[in-house]
Amino acid sequence: MQDLPQDSIKQNYRRYKEGDDKFVRWQDKIFQGDWSYKCPTYVLSSPPCQGSCPAGEDIRGYLNIVRGIEKPPHGADGKPSMPMEEYAWRRITDANPFPAIMGRVCPAPCQGSCNRSKVDDFVGINSVEHYIGDWAIEHGLSFAPPAQETGKRIAIIGGGVAGLSCAYQLRRKGHACTVFESSHKLGGMIIFGLPGYRASRDVVNAEVKRILDMGVEVRLNTRVGRDVSMAELKRHFDAVFIGIGASQGNRLDVPGADAPNCIDGLTFLREFNDGRLSYAGKRIVVIGGGNTAMDCASVAMRLGSYSADAEVSASPQVIVASPETAENFGHGHRKWHWRKSSAVVIAYRRQVREMPASMHEIDAVLEEGADIQSCVLPLEVVKDEFGMAKALRVVRVEWVDRKMVPQPGTEYDIECDLIVAAVGQSVNWSGMDKFRNERGLAKVDKNLMADTGVFVGGDAIKPLLLTTAIGQGRIAAEGIERYLAGAEINGRPRVDVKHFSVTGKMIEFGASFASITEPILGTDTHPGGVHNFEDRSPRHVIPAEALYLGHFAWTPRNERTQREINENNVLGSLEERLVALEARQVQAEAKRCMSCGLCFECDNCMLYCPQGAVTRVPKKEATTGRYVVTDYSRCVGCHICADVCPTGYIQMGMGEG
Repeated sequence: MQDLPQDSIKQNYRRYKEGDDKFVRWQDKIFQGDWSYKCPTYVLSSPPCQGSCPAGEDIRGYLNIVRGIEKPPHGADGKPSMPMEEYAWRRITDANPFPAIMGRVCPAPCQGSCNRSKVDDFVGINSVEHYIGDWAIEHGLSFAPPAQETGKRIAIIGGGVAGLSCAYQLRRKGHACTVFESSHKLGGMIIFGLPGYRASRDVVNAEVKRILDMGVEVRLNTRVGRDVSMAELKRHFDAVFIGIGASQGNRLDVPGADAPNCIDGLTFLREFNDGRLSYAGKRIVVIGGGNTAMDCASVAMRLGSYSADAEVSASPQVIVASPETAENFGHGHRKWHWRKSSAVVIAYRRQVREMPASMHEIDAVLEEGADIQSCVLPLEVVKDEFGMAKALRVVRVEWVDRKMVPQPGTEYDIECDLIVAAVGQSVNWSGMDKFRNERGLAKVDKNLMADTGVFVGGDAIKPLLLTTAIGQGRIAAEGIERYLAGAEINGRPRVDVKHFSVTGKMIEFGASFASITEPILGTDTHPGGVHNFEDRSPRHVIPAEALYLGHFAWTPRNERTQREINENNVLGSLEERLVALEARQVQAEAKRCMSCGLCFECDNCMLYCPQGAVTRVPKKEATTGRYVVTDYSRCVGCHICADVCPTGYIQMGMGEG
C-alpha cells in the first residue's frame, strides 16, 4: 500500500473496539421490528465543557455564534444588530466579565473534559475566548449601565476578580456597589500575582475599567478592621460580599527559613508586579510545583542579576544601569553594569508529571532554562556568617503507597542567593475573624452566604482558580439578589452555570406565534410552545457515549503559537508569550465544536428519516434549538433520527412514563 501522510490515516471514533464480543440486536431497542410507541423528543443537556467551567460560561453557545450556527438578532433594517464577535462577547460576559484575561491564563478545565477528544483532540476554547476578548477591547465594547436603580447598596470587600465579578453582576441588576480595597490598585491576583508576560497590564486594566465605568464606586487603601469596621458596613449597606482572597504566602517551615533572602512566592510576585523588584540574583531556588512556582521561576529568569563586571561572558546579558547609578549611567560613566541571567532551580517533592501547574507552564520554564529537581524535600536553609541564606539543604524522597519516604544519606545542598517558597497561601481575616473557621477559611452555604446578609467568594473559601473566583462572584450576586428581594434562598442547580435558553432565544428573535409557553409534550400542533422539548441542562451533562461520534471527521486543532523564548533570550523579556489566533482560525476552531446536547442543524434527522416525519421549522418560527419538528402522525418510532443525531439532542422518550 502506498505510504500516506500520518495525519490522513489518523483514526477517529469507532463504535466497536478490540475486545467487544457481545452482539446486541438493534431490534432489542424497540418492541417491534420496525416501530415502537417511543417517539423522538428534543432534549437540551449541558455540554461537559460548560459543566467543567468554574465561571459557568455558555461555552457551547458562544462557539456556535462564532461558527455561524446561532445568529445575532436582527435590527429594524433586517440586518444583524451587531457583529458576530460582539454577540459572542456578550454571551461570554453574561457569566465572565474578563474573557481577554481568562482566555490567556485560565488552565481550561473545560478543554480537559471536551467530548471532541474522543474523536481527535479537544476544542481550543481558550483560544476562541482570547480572540473574542481582544476584539472587544480593540473595538471599545462596554457594559451597559443598569436601566433602573434599585436603591440598594452592597459593600464589596476586596477588589480582586471575585469582588469585581460580584460587583459587575450586581450592578447589572441596578444595585449600587462600593468596593473596599486594601491595596493601592484593583485587580488582586491578576495585578499582583500574574506577570505581565501572561496577561499584559493594558488588557487587565481595560477589563477592570469596563466594570468601574458601570458606576461602581471604589475606595482604595481602605482595610476593613483598620479604616472601617464590619459593623459599620453592615449598618450602612444592605448586604456585604467578602472577596479578600488568600493574599498571604505561606512561609517555608524549616530551620533557617527566617533568613531575609528567603521569601514566599506571593511576596516575590507582588514586589515584581508593583515595580519594586529590579533583579533576582545569580542563583535562585524556587520551592513548589504549582503555577505560582512556575511564575516565580520565569520572573527570576527574566530579572536576572546585576554585575559590575565589564567583561563579556558567554551567558546571556544586557546592558543596564544599576539602581544606585541610574542617573549617572551613560558614555561618561567609568564602568558598565550588566544584567546577567540567573540559574534557577525548582525543587519539588513529587515527580514532574504530578505537578499541579499547567503542563504548558511547566514546559515554558523548562524551555527558558529552569532546572526542575523532583522528589526532593527541603530540610534546612543554610545560612552564611551574616545570617543570609546561602543554600537550601534537601533530601531525596521516594513515594511508597502514596506516602513520602525520605532516603537517608541522600542529602545535598542547592547553593543560592535567594529562596522563593511557593508552598501555599492563606487568608488575612484581620477585622473579620468571625467568618474564619478552624482551617483559616470561610464556611458558606450553597449560595455562598456565611452570615445573614454576608456572602463570601474566591480564595477566602478555598484557594483555587481565578475562574473559580469569577464564578463564585456570580453565584454570590444571585444569592444577594434573592436576599435583597426577601425571597427564599434555597439550593443551587446541580450544573450551576449560565444555561442556554431555547424559549429565551425565541423571544429574542421575535418568534411570530402568539405566545411562548413552557415546553409542551405530547403534541406537534400546539401554536404556543416548543414542541416535545425538555430542558435537562440544569441537572444533566451529556457524555460522549450519547453522541453519534462517527459523524465527525478527524480535524486538527488550530493551536495558538508561543513566542520563541528560551534560555538565550529570556533575560529581560516581558512580551506576552501567547500569540492570538486570526479570525479565520478562530472560526475554523469553533467549527470543531460538536455542540454536545444542542442541535447544530446538520440535517441528518431529516435525511435519514424513512417516513419523512422530520421537517424543518418554518423560517419565521425557527431559532437555535428549534430547527426541526417531528410529525407524530407519520413517525413509527424507528429511532433512526436519534441514532444519527451527532449531538445527542434527539432522544427516544415520548410515550414513556
